[in-house]
Amino acid sequence: MSGWTAKRFWTDVRAEAEEGGYTVYLDHRPIRSPAKRPLLLPTLAMAEAVAAEWAAVADVVNPGAMPVTRSANAAIDKVAPQFDEVADLIAAYGGSDLLCYRAEGPEVLVRAQAEAWDPLLDWAARTYGAPLVTTVGVVPVDQPRESLARLAGPVFAASAFELTALHDLVSLTGSLVLGLAATRGGFEPEQLWRLSRIDEDWQAAHWGQDEDAMIAATQKHADFTHARHFWEISAPRP
Repeated sequence: MSGWTAKRFWTDVRAEAEEGGYTVYLDHRPIRSPAKRPLLLPTLAMAEAVAAEWAAVADVVNPGAMPVTRSANAAIDKVAPQFDEVADLIAAYGGSDLLCYRAEGPEVLVRAQAEAWDPLLDWAARTYGAPLVTTVGVVPVDQPRESLARLAGPVFAASAFELTALHDLVSLTGSLVLGLAATRGGFEPEQLWRLSRIDEDWQAAHWGQDEDAMIAATQKHADFTHARHFWEISAPRP
């Protein structure tokens, strides 16, 4: 059966250990992905989160209200079968990282970017041995090959579930460095999100808020917060 049945038919939802991981049962039926693969999850925390989403269904299944289930399905059906392609896509952000492209002016924005972003670039240089070059404007700048290779290391070392989270952490911020920082201790996710929004927030403060942009930003923020949570439950953490 497909987990994406239109209406609720089950009375009981439970997470159980299986060989190689955990799964969720609706009554006596294990949930499967949309591609009808077994929904074998890496941690009990993820299985319990998926179970909670299915238990909360009142009548009609609404995938939009089930973010952990959606991400787990993506990891199993989309990311795992094309892992290297997805990892390459994420690692490529290092070559055009948001933190490396600075405004020409005004001085207050230039200073805000430097104060916010330089410590993250210093962190990447210390942590991964991957210094990156900054530039002014939007003309592409070549980054050291060794640095890009070292930043790609933790991307390719991730599991399919972790890579699913990392994809969103990186693409939503436009920064491989910020995405990797979101997977490490010592950084507050809200702080990292704010750092990714310096340009947009400066524009809004000086030119006014655009309603459509505000709605889009709110959704991206929610997606970033979910991606960070999905990373946390994708593997046992110290």
